[in-house]
Amino acid sequence: MHHLECISNLPIVFGNLAAASQSKALTDMKKSSRFRHLAVGFCLAACGILQAGAQSNPDNSAANAYSGSVQTLSPTAEVMPLSLDEAIRLGIQNNLALTLARQNQKQAEAQKLQTLNLFLPEVSLQGQLAFHQLNLAAQGFRPGLLPEFAGLLPAGGSINFPFVVKVTTQQGQINLDQTLFNWAGFDLYRALRSNTRAAYYDAESSRGLVVLNVGNSYLQALADQAQLDYARSLLRTDDQLLYQAVEKHRAGVVPNVDELRARVQDQQQQQVVIADEARLQKDIISLSRQIGVPPGQRVKLTETAPYADIAAVSLDEARAQAYANRQDYQSLKQKMEVARLEHSAAVHERLPTLKFGGNYGVTGVSGGIYHGTFAAMGTLEIPLFQEAKFRGDRDVAEAQLDSLRAQFADLRLKIEQQLRDSLLDLKTDAEMVRVARSNVELSTVALEQATERFRAGIDDNLPVTQAQSTLARAQAQYVSDVYRFNQTKLGFARSLGIIDTQYKTYLQGGHPPAIKNDRAAESASAARP
Repeated sequence: MHHLECISNLPIVFGNLAAASQSKALTDMKKSSRFRHLAVGFCLAACGILQAGAQSNPDNSAANAYSGSVQTLSPTAEVMPLSLDEAIRLGIQNNLALTLARQNQKQAEAQKLQTLNLFLPEVSLQGQLAFHQLNLAAQGFRPGLLPEFAGLLPAGGSINFPFVVKVTTQQGQINLDQTLFNWAGFDLYRALRSNTRAAYYDAESSRGLVVLNVGNSYLQALADQAQLDYARSLLRTDDQLLYQAVEKHRAGVVPNVDELRARVQDQQQQQVVIADEARLQKDIISLSRQIGVPPGQRVKLTETAPYADIAAVSLDEARAQAYANRQDYQSLKQKMEVARLEHSAAVHERLPTLKFGGNYGVTGVSGGIYHGTFAAMGTLEIPLFQEAKFRGDRDVAEAQLDSLRAQFADLRLKIEQQLRDSLLDLKTDAEMVRVARSNVELSTVALEQATERFRAGIDDNLPVTQAQSTLARAQAQYVSDVYRFNQTKLGFARSLGIIDTQYKTYLQGGHPPAIKNDRAAESASAARP
């Protein structure tokens, strides 16, 4: 290490205080250099840990933050109306995963500023007041040396002063440190700039996943609400059929087994309604947990299950849109740039670094004369032999870059697979909904006819019970298919990277044709006196 120094001639004041000041400046500058290396190492470590967040969504928020939230709302006694738009807005505002992603983005910005500070001038002001007691004899000034100074005194003068003295010194100075050249550090700063962009895309990706999870949870609750409505409708039908079976048994028209069969069917349907009500409440609790609605707050969903066909999209169009809009794709590209710049920084560690440092101030004895002091120092640091460290840093950075390149290639294939799966699922689910709707309509007609035959005394209520079971299965399948179709559309929007801005476009457009399964109940009710 070579030092280029220019230090002024300084007065010697008891104990050479000025020289001590300059020595302190040199020590501070060496510490600053060591701090620079530590900071560079810290930045390498901070930038080196670049992993994509898991996108699973288990119910345990300790395992995955997407099912948790930061509560910001206060509970009220009124029922809270909740639309899909409001649920997604609250999810974006309060979801725990997105909150943590925003904090990670803030941390990345802070790390960039920490590295930038290494290249900015560091200016500090310091003052010092010191009390000294000096023993001149202990420092080698013997009484026998006094005659040697006699010639320096005026005629008739005498030499007489104490060998132990007390003095008070004051010192004030301003310091300046500036890094002039550090190529490796500049590479790290550029890497951290790319890291902040990667953190931004990670936060945007978390935002899209929150929209997907909240949307799916809301749609699941709507599906359970529809299933509950169907179950209650069948229960009303069973109530009417039970009434008719009881009356016919009393009149001696049908045997007791018909009444027992109707009563068992009615109670079984009551169990279905109870289970569906509990399932709906649990879904609302889970949804409230994701969006920050306080526990115990009553919530009413204000929408019905949406249904709309989706315009056909070619694979090439979907692929181009995904590459342009998917946040995880853009984030991984930025992380590759981070790794490339880290590798460049590891290579440039071999280059010299140049710094400038200096100070200016005054030093003196209290009540006496003060003298100006200054120091100006240029430091050129040339690493001569740190070969093991240099090669190790380079190999680590190179391995990390190769790993990210492999992940990037895999992500492109993953996007291709997701798009192909989504396009196939969209076509399949649309057909499934069409067939399920037809099954519900046919099952409803079959139940009406079986009910009419039972009411007319042509047949017992066994065909009615069988028709009810068939209709219940058809309704459950229809609700499941509509939910899966909407879920597939949200997943397709997520695969394109546009779910947070266009989720409504993929869901809206109408509702599934109404399935009126109250007709059998109305027919049965018409026979009731």
